[in-house]
Amino acid sequence: MKLLTPGTEIDGFIVRECLHAGGMAHIYRVEYAQASRDPGFPMVMKVPRMTAGDGAENIISFEVELQIMPALHGPHVPRFVAAGDLIRLPYIVMEYIEGQTLQHWIDAHPQAAIDAIARIGNAMALAAHSLHQQNVCHLDFKPANVLLRADGSAVLLDFGLSCHAHYPDLLAEEMRKAVGSPAWIAPEQIVGVRGDVRSDLFAIGVILYEMTTGELPFGAPTTQGGMRQRLWMTPTPPRQLRPDVPGWLQEIILRCLEPEAAQRYPTAAHLAFDLSHPEQVPLTERAARTTAPGAKAHFKRWIKAAGMHYQPSPVPKEQLQTVPLLMVAVPHKDVSDATMYSLRQAVNRSLGIRPGARLACVTVISPSDSSTSEHERSETTLHRQHLSRLKQWAGTLQLHGHSASCHVLEASDVGEALVRYARGNQVTMIIMGAATHGLQMQRFVDTVPIRVARDAPCTVILVKQQLPFHALATGDNADHASTSTPSY
Repeated sequence: MKLLTPGTEIDGFIVRECLHAGGMAHIYRVEYAQASRDPGFPMVMKVPRMTAGDGAENIISFEVELQIMPALHGPHVPRFVAAGDLIRLPYIVMEYIEGQTLQHWIDAHPQAAIDAIARIGNAMALAAHSLHQQNVCHLDFKPANVLLRADGSAVLLDFGLSCHAHYPDLLAEEMRKAVGSPAWIAPEQIVGVRGDVRSDLFAIGVILYEMTTGELPFGAPTTQGGMRQRLWMTPTPPRQLRPDVPGWLQEIILRCLEPEAAQRYPTAAHLAFDLSHPEQVPLTERAARTTAPGAKAHFKRWIKAAGMHYQPSPVPKEQLQTVPLLMVAVPHKDVSDATMYSLRQAVNRSLGIRPGARLACVTVISPSDSSTSEHERSETTLHRQHLSRLKQWAGTLQLHGHSASCHVLEASDVGEALVRYARGNQVTMIIMGAATHGLQMQRFVDTVPIRVARDAPCTVILVKQQLPFHALATGDNADHASTSTPSY
């Protein structure tokens, strides 16, 4: 198909210059012919290539994108505007977003700084999580399809290979081969499994590896056999190629690149959490590797991969709910034993019915707590003291099979700090102690628990304080019945 001439009018849109001429489609800047229809943001028109030499996947991908894009929303995807029909001229008009692709950024920053890698990785993971929450797996996650805004957030592009859990998977129905970009495709995609959110995490791992080392972990294979090697092959550890890579970053990258999806992060939110809290990343033997496993280990993996039966994952949104990020707000003063006991029991119950969930233990201290210190390092000492107490409390939890991290926040507004932390870290559920004022008093007092329950972007469980029966049976339980408001 030849390029559209600038000035051409199509269904009320005026075509301007061509911004991109790729192998799958052409992208044009467009605007409405009638100024009154201006949507308030710039627009582009995507027209699929349909020449005699182009494969059928171009049209199928267009149908997939046309099916999925109108259902997407949020800051991590372009806004859908309109679409044309296949018979006359297929096109999709969408929001034009200012920024540069991650591919351009990588080309300009070979072996980028560690903090920049973590920051961009976190932005990609948050964008992927937003997509997964809408029951969509991208399945073509690569630097060219990630747009970086000026504010550091990421926008995902090109949903032609994506899969929506509630719509027909046209690519799976009409194509009988692995569909994806060879350098970034996940092992399960190669054998035909689509719709697993962890496939996008594998691709993010490939991108992080390239940003860190300047190389692709599995090269750029051009054959089916070359792509299948990632079913059992382990890439060269990043620290072998770049000695200054910290253990936590190598742990994250190699976990994303595990051949078995079950060994990767369960959700993009978990990955984003680790990238934004590197000091809390649980380290395994992956973090210390300096050489790849030998031929014997790869042979065992090859045998295992040959007999493996890949199962599709649950619907993305359902899968996210089975491995949530839980947060418990732990008070640090004016708190009764009953409150701490009740919080511990509530957390244990919640973890017990959610295998694989991650727990964040959070306490908030006021800036005034450290302003009276005599030395500059007193603030650090105070922070360490609270962190130590928080870790001691977390050590009493039943964390079998769960990872936990502890965080001390400093803020004058406790409720706002807790809500901000939950929103920024994609927390699924907050557990905190209920106010002790009583329902009548809470009608007049805007307590921290009530504010968090009102403003939080997730489920909030308010735990009523209570002591175990053996403590209630003693005569000294009156000391635990404090009615003061706990400080988080």
